[in-house]
Amino acid sequence: MYSSKKTYTVEEALAKLQSYCAYQDRCHKEVAQKLKEMRVISQASEQIIIELIEGDFLNEERFSMAFVRGKFKIKKWGRRRLASELKQRNISKFLIQKALGQISETDYKATFEALVHKKAESITGGSIAKKRKKLADYLLYRGWEAHLVYDKINQIF
Repeated sequence: MYSSKKTYTVEEALAKLQSYCAYQDRCHKEVAQKLKEMRVISQASEQIIIELIEGDFLNEERFSMAFVRGKFKIKKWGRRRLASELKQRNISKFLIQKALGQISETDYKATFEALVHKKAESITGGSIAKKRKKLADYLLYRGWEAHLVYDKINQIF
């Protein structure tokens, strides 16, 4: 069977992955997946990953910090969702805690309040029970802690 997929030399694969990592911070799992898609053999993959780390193209601490900052500020994710997403990318517990630690408590609460009020205003129609459920589901899906969500919902309704 003939494959139309391009095969890469180690140098070509390294150059391609250097630009892949330079464009946006990546985690080891994403780079390993990219190498697999490029059909690079495992010994070469390991060598490429080592070279990317030594060249500071691949840095999981930097990745986790940027990931948490971006998803918190732009997507308004809570700590539970952020931690879960990092865990899925095989980031260590230590780095997850460090990355989550950069969110100040005042920013966290202010973002939560703003998100609650914005969403609560957009929910129209239905009974109060339905509105409560919609708001709770929305906030829990975004990874906000259950105690915060239910305390706030009880305050509002």
